[in-house]
Amino acid sequence: MPAVIQLKQPQSVPKEPTLATDASNTDEKEPPVRSLSPKALYIEVAELLRQRIFKCTAGDLEPGSWIDELKLAEEYGISRTPLREALKVLATEGLVTMKVRRGAYVTEVSEQDLSDVYHLLSLLESDAAGVVAVTATDAQMTELGKLHEALEAAVPASGKMQAHTSAINTEQFFSVNEQFHMRLLAIANNRWRDQMVADLRKVMKLNRHNSLLKTGRIAESLDEHRAIMSALYARDATATVAAMQAHFKSGLEAAG
Repeated sequence: MPAVIQLKQPQSVPKEPTLATDASNTDEKEPPVRSLSPKALYIEVAELLRQRIFKCTAGDLEPGSWIDELKLAEEYGISRTPLREALKVLATEGLVTMKVRRGAYVTEVSEQDLSDVYHLLSLLESDAAGVVAVTATDAQMTELGKLHEALEAAVPASGKMQAHTSAINTEQFFSVNEQFHMRLLAIANNRWRDQMVADLRKVMKLNRHNSLLKTGRIAESLDEHRAIMSALYARDATATVAAMQAHFKSGLEAAG
């Protein structure tokens, strides 16, 4: 059975208050609280498609593949209008490429794209890491330490010593790795940088599995995270920036 998306019925919105006609009534009244309408359908569809693209499952919205709008609309039990709006959202994020008279395609990241994305992420996240090394509270540093411990837990001893990934919980590693980087950015507290990084990371995810699943790459990434944490604990901004830049340099080499 196709997955049908159902929206909640919108709640009624109170009418606007009318001005009092009695001149003696001069008391100001608080404006009524408006109820919010449900999330637009196309936003929900965009999130569903986004997650499918990130999974990079063979045969399902792979990089470079044509997006069959009719098939997806039937699968989700919706019309093509919200689907097309969802695709426009993904196109602004760089995950979908719209081609004239050919339709929508999952973006295929070129070597130059990867180089550009990793270069910018290295600049932005290493700068954030340097800020965190100096300004983070002890409690915030403990948070990062716990996330790193979870990253270690995803890679058993055999995975750390040998050049294979068979015993590694890759999905847990992907998830915790992203949480670590996002928490570090949040502590650095620059919303403009956060937005830029979020957009760039969406493009990077198109190639994420290809890079981290290469032989030995997860173990290498874990070693690089150890160096980052060591520099953070030492409150050494220069060393932290260098460790983060080295981390992205290795990531680019693995992704290429």
